[in-house]
Amino acid sequence: MNRRGDAATDEGTPTEPVGPSPTGAAGPSRPTSRDVAERAGVSQATVSLVLRDRWRGRVSPPRAEAVREAARELGYRPNLAARRLRSGGTGTILLVVPALTNEFFARVHAGAAAVAAERGMSVVLFPSPEGIGPAPDPFASAGATLDGVIASSMASRALRALRGGGLPLVMLDSDPEGTEAAATVNPDVPEGLRWAGRHLLAAGHRRIVHLAADVDTWTFRERGRALAAELAAAGHPLVGSARAALDVRAAAVVAEALLAARPRPTAVVCDDDVLAAGACKAARRTGLRVPEDLSVTGVDDLALATAVEPELTTVRLPAEEMGGAGMRALLEVLDGDAPGNRVLPVRLVPRGSTGPAPTGPG
Repeated sequence: MNRRGDAATDEGTPTEPVGPSPTGAAGPSRPTSRDVAERAGVSQATVSLVLRDRWRGRVSPPRAEAVREAARELGYRPNLAARRLRSGGTGTILLVVPALTNEFFARVHAGAAAVAAERGMSVVLFPSPEGIGPAPDPFASAGATLDGVIASSMASRALRALRGGGLPLVMLDSDPEGTEAAATVNPDVPEGLRWAGRHLLAAGHRRIVHLAADVDTWTFRERGRALAAELAAAGHPLVGSARAALDVRAAAVVAEALLAARPRPTAVVCDDDVLAAGACKAARRTGLRVPEDLSVTGVDDLALATAVEPELTTVRLPAEEMGGAGMRALLEVLDGDAPGNRVLPVRLVPRGSTGPAPTGPG
């Protein structure tokens, strides 16, 4: 039997009151897995598989949805205390992110928390802002307090204090070949940068520069490599590249230096929407119009992307889906499965910040 138990029956049923209350007075009975099974027209084993999110490949999607619908209608909730007593688990997952002020990671948390709630789990956020150094163990003993950890590669230094506990780990946006994690979940950001390059080439741009994030992680290295390879393969390699901190003002300063080159670049591909906002600010400072004189693209599709004018062409990353997929992967690990590495699709969202390449010498 694995950590959470392999029995295909509902862990909560034996302890759920279905008769009179202890005082002898008749009280309302709580729905059980048997009630859900009868409502959905399935076995209790099927109810357990679906509500533990282990139904894929064993139960058809329509039947799984019928079980979830029956549980919602009846207001059924498994007995989590009994489940955790059997499994030895705490029902708590740690999510390690760089900073809570970043909208992208707030969306990652929302996706992870939604999936955790479906399984009766709790999510504890552990921010690790850049510049504070390795974070201490947030608990007296993480291994005794947590069931597992989900972490962004951008906060990997915070994991040093947790690795000694042998906790199951799922990494987000991380090198699938260079990690000791049980699984990785990555948005296909390299493909998104390739799409951005193709979009600009199709619009006639030939003098393209890259405003890269000054963050030494796998995901940002892959973005730069993918963009450079795409443009070089098309016969129009990057004419410039520079790194900037993930800050609008810092990005504007670096972007101004890139735009000072002659002949002037006609497009800037940015690793992040924050950098793209800085590039747009630099364009205004130097008297350039976006997109008539300079096209700008970003990555993430944050609220910022539609708050600026013109709105940003950007690569939309599935932040909530990534958090949810990371949680599902960790739950599979806890159930004794091997989820492997997953890649989530991304897409380019064209908006007003890109247009045809300007004519003339620049």
